[in-house]
Amino acid sequence: MSKSQENALRLMIVDDSPEAAEAIVSSLRNGGIAVRPLRPASEEEFATMVGAQQVDIVLVQHGSAGLPLKAVLQQIAATGKDIPVLVVADSIEHDIYVEARTAGARALLPREPASLLLAVIRDAWADLDARRAQRRLEARLRETERRCDALIDSSRDPIAYVHEGMHIRANQAYLEMFGYDDFEDIEGMSLLDMVAPQHVEGFRQLLKALAQDEAPPPRHELQARDIDGNVFPAAMEFVQAQYEGEPCVQVVIRRQELDPELAHEIEELRQRDQATGLYNRATFLHALEGAVDTAAQGSARHGMLLVEPDHYQHLLADIGLDSADNLLAAAANRLTAAAEGLDTVAARFGEHTLALLVRNSDHEGTEAVANRVLAAFAADLFEIGSRSSVITASIGAVQVGEKIASVNQVLAKATGAMASASATGGNRFELFDPSAVDRAEEEHIQAWVTRLRDALDHEGFVLHYQPVISLQSDTGAVYEAFLRLHAADGELIKPLSFLQIAEEHGLLWEIDRYVVGRAIAVIGERIRANKPTTLLVKVSQASLADDSLPRYIGEQLLAHGVPGEYLVIELAEAKVFTHLKAAQEFAAAAARLDCRIALENFGAGLDSFQLLAHLKPNMLKIDPGFIEDLTGNADNQQRVREIAAKARELGIQTMADYVSDAASMSVLFGTGVDYVSGNFLAPSGPDMSYDFE
Repeated sequence: MSKSQENALRLMIVDDSPEAAEAIVSSLRNGGIAVRPLRPASEEEFATMVGAQQVDIVLVQHGSAGLPLKAVLQQIAATGKDIPVLVVADSIEHDIYVEARTAGARALLPREPASLLLAVIRDAWADLDARRAQRRLEARLRETERRCDALIDSSRDPIAYVHEGMHIRANQAYLEMFGYDDFEDIEGMSLLDMVAPQHVEGFRQLLKALAQDEAPPPRHELQARDIDGNVFPAAMEFVQAQYEGEPCVQVVIRRQELDPELAHEIEELRQRDQATGLYNRATFLHALEGAVDTAAQGSARHGMLLVEPDHYQHLLADIGLDSADNLLAAAANRLTAAAEGLDTVAARFGEHTLALLVRNSDHEGTEAVANRVLAAFAADLFEIGSRSSVITASIGAVQVGEKIASVNQVLAKATGAMASASATGGNRFELFDPSAVDRAEEEHIQAWVTRLRDALDHEGFVLHYQPVISLQSDTGAVYEAFLRLHAADGELIKPLSFLQIAEEHGLLWEIDRYVVGRAIAVIGERIRANKPTTLLVKVSQASLADDSLPRYIGEQLLAHGVPGEYLVIELAEAKVFTHLKAAQEFAAAAARLDCRIALENFGAGLDSFQLLAHLKPNMLKIDPGFIEDLTGNADNQQRVREIAAKARELGIQTMADYVSDAASMSVLFGTGVDYVSGNFLAPSGPDMSYDFE
């Protein structure tokens, strides 16, 4: 669990010592976990607390006299709630470990070091969150299955579910087709009993293949037999499915009232593209959906290729529009020849785009097929009517697996890869493998996390300062602090490059502490040099969750002898809207230290002024979007005037940053804004040398 998690940890501590319990809470908060602690004084109070409210984790002192571990576990078991119990001991010994684990505790951990306590609690909380998420998903799955079951019952299509050749479910339309009144009449009956004798052996082999997870045929025609032995022509369609959590096969059976041979021909015509003889787009998409489903379950991997002849429009101009179908037919022949001997589905996917699904193909297999297709195209001249030409192809390939188990994603990636191959000259392929991409991305992210961790531990960050100039004759020194990260080449990296990664990995709150701590230290140095300076520093929403940052600020102000009024803490308006209660508590804590609060990016929301009814900051930093085109946009000018006027009414100062020209400065002079900053006035840098006089 990261510090940025929305909900605080609801922690119940069973400990005879109030001081020890408080020390645990302080350690967790200092470690970045927002805590809502509870401490029952008796078994009755414990039972009331556990029964009346949500508790995430119970931390029990080993050997607690007031509330023994056994009583705690009994009370939790009586509630039926999933609440992990962790036992804290002064030292870990074999007998204590055995006692705690056999009693039902999830872990035994020492009080020290605090880092281990923090790690174990994080893991227990993450496990609990995963179990809760699983239960929510299971509930949704049950509801979805219930709705699907109702749809199957009401369907006019005869549908059955078969496991190892035996009926485990069938709807009313299926029962009526075969003359049965109730599902109990066929429950456990073999599907072979529904097949005419002359088709039994062939159908038996098909069922064996399906049981071995082989891909089902799109359609299987045979003679079916009802309860009275009457035979009728039927067509079966199969889909791999699950019923009540067990793998099975969904079977849809339709009567074939036409002559079987004629019906087969009609079905072939329905599925095929007449120009190339390949399957059409709809049939291919059906096959692709089946492949994606098996990939999503982790049971198979497939390759999918989109193929286009290079320079197609030039080829058409050369051979004539009337020969376009001949060109595609010749390309289709090369494609099918390259895929010969493989389990594939080839189709005409677009006007001049062919598609190939290669079942049960890993990365190397898909790459080999793509190379074979390229070679098949380029190997010999294409004979089209009276003309012959060398034609190459561009291929976009996708490795279909668990990480890209979506038809839309597969097609989008294949299309993009094919366009890229064509744009770089053609006669080549690009293969998108999400596993390889993920590995590279994970390595990239982990490298950033390591780099940020190292920067926090070894002073790898630095602050730059930009002057903030008063338009109301205030000559006091005011700067805004900006975070920078040292790069290996001596350059400085701005936060936009790494803040998202820092947030996702729970490092933002530590970065906030560094920025605030360093800023307070600098203010102290300036005061001692008789250069009192106000600093504006940004704090992320990760630090709003509990009171650890305000307490840290108080400690640092005291340590460096800095009055709180010299520190202005900036909070983003959008984050305050979504964390309003936490922001209010943070602002109140900052006010007790005499620190001031600034709302940055103010005015960008739908109703920014409404926020001021709930939180009154000391300063509003106007959203840069209004400043960028201030001179040429009357609406922006009016908006800045409104913000400045409203702020004056409420006794709040205003600031406009990113000022880039003299014309904008002239406009801002007339709006009543209090402070401005920007590269036009002075860029940010490592020194504070601006002359505010």
